[in-house]
Amino acid sequence: MPATPRLASRLLLAIVCASLGACAVVPGDKAYGLRDQQSSVKLPVRKAEAAEPVPANVNIKPITAELIIEQMKLAAAERPTATNANLGGRGGKAAGPNASVPDYKVGPGDVLTIIVWDHPELTTPAGQYRAADQAGTVVNEDGTIYYPYVGTLQVAGKTSRQIREMLIVRLAKFIERVQMDVRVAAFRSQRIYVVGEVAKPGQLSISDVPMTVLEAVNQAGGFGPEADHSRVLLTRKGTTYRVDIQAMYENGATEQNALLEHGDIVNVQDRSFNKIFVLGEVQKPGSLVMTKKRSTLAEALADSGYIAQEKANPKWIYVMRGESETPELFHLDGSSPDAMLLADRFPLRPRDIIYVDAADVVRWNRVVSNILPTSTALYQTSATRYPLFGGRQ
Repeated sequence: MPATPRLASRLLLAIVCASLGACAVVPGDKAYGLRDQQSSVKLPVRKAEAAEPVPANVNIKPITAELIIEQMKLAAAERPTATNANLGGRGGKAAGPNASVPDYKVGPGDVLTIIVWDHPELTTPAGQYRAADQAGTVVNEDGTIYYPYVGTLQVAGKTSRQIREMLIVRLAKFIERVQMDVRVAAFRSQRIYVVGEVAKPGQLSISDVPMTVLEAVNQAGGFGPEADHSRVLLTRKGTTYRVDIQAMYENGATEQNALLEHGDIVNVQDRSFNKIFVLGEVQKPGSLVMTKKRSTLAEALADSGYIAQEKANPKWIYVMRGESETPELFHLDGSSPDAMLLADRFPLRPRDIIYVDAADVVRWNRVVSNILPTSTALYQTSATRYPLFGGRQ
């Protein structure tokens, strides 16, 4: 059947209708599915009665003053407090004024200084040019030391006070009213490791002065420029705990300042996890790195050049949050300028996704711009005569 201009027009109209219907499935081009009370797609959520995540639609919460006040209350309730009840949490004991600090226990490689008063023959002289750690008694690999009149003595795992009491009991058979002192001259048996975004990563020796997470970071030269103060990982005996040092500074969460033990690994993470993503009709879509996890919706929009005035529909601004077991979707109506006051009070979290929807006319123009080449080709084809076929169209 020969093609006619009317048939070409009908075919063009059919293509336009099909294209308008097809644009609904183009990712990121249509956000009408988010303009209801629930998300248009099912997300994996964890319900109270289900042990495993199940697919479900997530409710969309409008960003209002009431929502911001509610989130501020939740943040204050979740803020850790230094109480005796939570001391010892997060894999270690807290270094607080009321916390009991364990004494240092001697191990292989440590150097002991043993002094017996009025008996210089039992005291190893340090001498004028010899340091105490060079002239002291080294603990052997099997945890023993040798001392005159006492012989071999097992000292590994014992404190200097316990070693002193053991020596007094043994020497009492040979010396009346033994007066002696035992000290650790060099701490070599216990160490921890500090890695990641610190100025001087490496190993640190544990001494009789208790070392906490914060002290270890300070001894390693402090945080590097790309360090995330809120994501410090403490690994102990195969289990990894998270320590929020930023909360110590700002919220007084000193119970997280755990005492370190031999073999602990302190890993200071970088800021790459603290990213937020701004997509849709903004001037500069992309990812932004949060500074110390402080960023608001208004700040993120401003850092992205704000919304594209000629393309965006400010009435439909969304924040999508999926870091928790139950994802959350928030909607801000930014059609009025004063809505940015709410946006400035809405705090973002790492991995949040901000999406600004396009205006309806922009979406229509994009569809038409894709159809015009096809319609032009159909019109030219319908108006073409073919001489080889007797001029028929």
